[in-house]
Amino acid sequence: MPLLKDLPADQRPREKLLQRGPGALADGELLALLLRTGLPGEGVFELAQRVLAACGGAGGLLAATPATLGRVKGLGPAKQAELLAVMELARRALAAKVRAAPVFDSPDKVKDYVALQLAGREHEVFAVLFLDSQHRLIVMEEMFHGTLTQTSVYPREVARRALALNAGAVILAHNHPSGVAEPSRADEFLTQTLRQALQLLDVRVLDHLVVGRGQVVSMAERGLV
Repeated sequence: MPLLKDLPADQRPREKLLQRGPGALADGELLALLLRTGLPGEGVFELAQRVLAACGGAGGLLAATPATLGRVKGLGPAKQAELLAVMELARRALAAKVRAAPVFDSPDKVKDYVALQLAGREHEVFAVLFLDSQHRLIVMEEMFHGTLTQTSVYPREVARRALALNAGAVILAHNHPSGVAEPSRADEFLTQTLRQALQLLDVRVLDHLVVGRGQVVSMAERGLV
């Protein structure tokens, strides 16, 4: 791949973005813009592709941790910090949009927000979106980590937080590190266990989102909630 300085002006990422908009750039080109420089013997495009590969693509990059980025050869502390800052701004911007309206008004934004938080994680994470009585987001909290089963997710902890936050409803969410977003029978059982426990508190379980690589499956849309 040619060096950035050797490309015709209209093919350089910065000029291309300004002339045609960010949608005209591939993932690697956008990342190359943020990285700005490569390494001795390796151009910025090659470095960008290595970063994407290490993170499992753009979705994984959005959920990348300092540890993940730290394992990429040539990605120093300054570039790691810049990437993490950009990703956090993206998360906060999407969170603001999700909070602005009831979740039923923007189901795709909710899926995007959950994917931004959980896609690409190396281990399973179980999170809960706590909603007010108007089904607007109060907060999303990561409550359990590791291998998730009905015995490792504690309904009483979810119930305790729902009461503390005066939540009227919740959306459950967890990731599949395998990248396959298909709900398992264990996911179905866990959903029903939590639904029954929260029902006693008059807190509705609206959905359970399963996050894979590039896909978020709604168990409510499958009739499983």
